[in-house]
Amino acid sequence: MMNKTLNILVATVLLSVASLALACDYPHRADVPDGTTATKEEMIAGQRGIKDYMAAMEEYLSCIEAAEQETVAGSDKSDAEAKQQRIEMFNKKYNAAVEAMNLVAEEFNVQVRAYKERSK
Repeated sequence: MMNKTLNILVATVLLSVASLALACDYPHRADVPDGTTATKEEMIAGQRGIKDYMAAMEEYLSCIEAAEQETVAGSDKSDAEAKQQRIEMFNKKYNAAVEAMNLVAEEFNVQVRAYKERSK
């Protein structure tokens, strides 16, 4: 009886974690205009797109953090190896998202410099 109850509890936790994980939608990458050919309006639109992307990525990061906190709160603290694997996976997802944000920002900055150089 205890084993069956434990299995049901584990299944319920896994389902709730899965639904939280699915709720965290990874944003689509922003389009970066080509600074060597873009008009001023296209550069401004690109900047807006980058800002929207960054805001969406911040929401994504908050979502995966909340999902991780909820998972930790509902997890069995006895399995240290599983906990360590979960922490490593969370860190990889989080760091990859931050790296993607930094790459998009740097790519946009390169294109802004190209646009300004062309506009001289």
